[in-house]
Amino acid sequence: MYTALRLQRKLKQRLRSGDAEIVVVTPEPYMTYQPFLPEAAAGSISPRHVVVPLRRVLDHCTIVIGEAERIDHAKRTATVTTLATAEDGTGALEIGYDEIVIAPGSVSRTLPIPGLADFGIGFKTVEEAIGLRNHVIEQMDIASATRDPAIRDAALTFVFVGGGYAGVEALAELEDMARYTARYYHNIKPTDLRWILVEASDRILPEVGEAMGRYAVGELRGRSVDVRLETRLETCEDRVAVLSDGSRFPTRTLVWTAGVKPSPLLAATDLPLTERGRLRCTATLAVEGMPHAWAAGDAAAVPDLTAAEPGRETAPNAQHAVRQAKVLADNVLATLDGRPLTEYRHTYAGSVASLGLHKGVAHVYGRKLKGYPAWLMHRTYHLSRVPTFNRKARVLAEWTLAGLFKREIVSLGSLEHPRAEFELAAGGGPAAPQRPGTLPRPATSPDPSTPPSPSTPRGTGTPPAAGTSPGDSTPPGDGISPPPGTDGRPEDPPGGRPPRTPR
Repeated sequence: MYTALRLQRKLKQRLRSGDAEIVVVTPEPYMTYQPFLPEAAAGSISPRHVVVPLRRVLDHCTIVIGEAERIDHAKRTATVTTLATAEDGTGALEIGYDEIVIAPGSVSRTLPIPGLADFGIGFKTVEEAIGLRNHVIEQMDIASATRDPAIRDAALTFVFVGGGYAGVEALAELEDMARYTARYYHNIKPTDLRWILVEASDRILPEVGEAMGRYAVGELRGRSVDVRLETRLETCEDRVAVLSDGSRFPTRTLVWTAGVKPSPLLAATDLPLTERGRLRCTATLAVEGMPHAWAAGDAAAVPDLTAAEPGRETAPNAQHAVRQAKVLADNVLATLDGRPLTEYRHTYAGSVASLGLHKGVAHVYGRKLKGYPAWLMHRTYHLSRVPTFNRKARVLAEWTLAGLFKREIVSLGSLEHPRAEFELAAGGGPAAPQRPGTLPRPATSPDPSTPPSPSTPRGTGTPPAAGTSPGDSTPPGDGISPPPGTDGRPEDPPGGRPPRTPR
């Protein structure tokens, strides 16, 4: 989006006259500012304020909502599947181009761990962030209502795998939210909740330095977070997280934030890739040996001209991606005008991370900060980087209101299956899919005057397709949707509606 926005500004006259056209292919009609996902999950920021509507921002561009399946640069075509592809039956759309910019971001990097695909939860999209928030609150509802100590303990145990930004910030913000939420449950105390952070290396948040990483560990452990360093997740089958140190934790919540990998789209091109699957680029952000092809962000392996060691590449993070987009846009314009290209050169400014509870860590331009100053710097920096003044103003307003009013603790789990209630009312329609750990309810007759019959068919639901994020990106998931299943939700039985099936 950043590249398209800059090109739109620079090419405004050409776009208006029809001499140029910018086509943006994206799976979603918005861009997610991923650094704000932890606060969105914790309820500090409204979900709609962490996304930027592309049609409004890129009003001089042609927006195509769809997935790029492959790129044939030799023919200068991109094959795209749109929302209308299945409806009109004409097959994928082929879009020709003169210059192509490839910036699909990254996806979650998972490992072949038993049970991970079935029970793992990602944290890379706004849908996953809000789904995780709903999930945490509903686990507290389950723990408050159940009479089974084993179910209660599993519901109140939250395991996060990955000690990078996504894992640490998500855990810290959600722990802060759950600590506050517990005061509204008569039988749940903050000390009843168990939070576990699993990291394979010997420290967390390596980007902020060893000293700040130790401080972060101390802060989390001071809040009773169980930080397991040099530990791996071995299996999570049957909803039991088994770690490499032999520990076993029955849990209904396992969040996977252990890294990202390049988008699968890159392998479906005829462009050169590195061993890690990223596009091999020059310092001008052009794809090596491929005129008229450009790349930036997580998808691009760009030489780091400021590094002391030769051969190093820029880190795949938001700081470089935003700056690369500007240089890339200028170089595309330079190519059109016949001017020399500019090399990307940026000295890494440092890193900031929030730990919740108005605390954080930062290592910026050689200076180390911790506690409240680091937390304030984290907010100030990301507020300055979120695109558009509109979003900046809305986020700032929400932070101001959050200081005046109490945190919202509402779970809107029905948003994930908005037609479930209507399907029940209509009768015979598909019901919402079952989530992990959901106990099926017996089917009942749609007519309250008719006794339940064991032969009454149950609806089978198909979850809506989850969208992908251009960017962590995160991946880095990294789906909140549970594994495929069914939950035949019955009509209201005589005497009133039964309680909602727990997740």
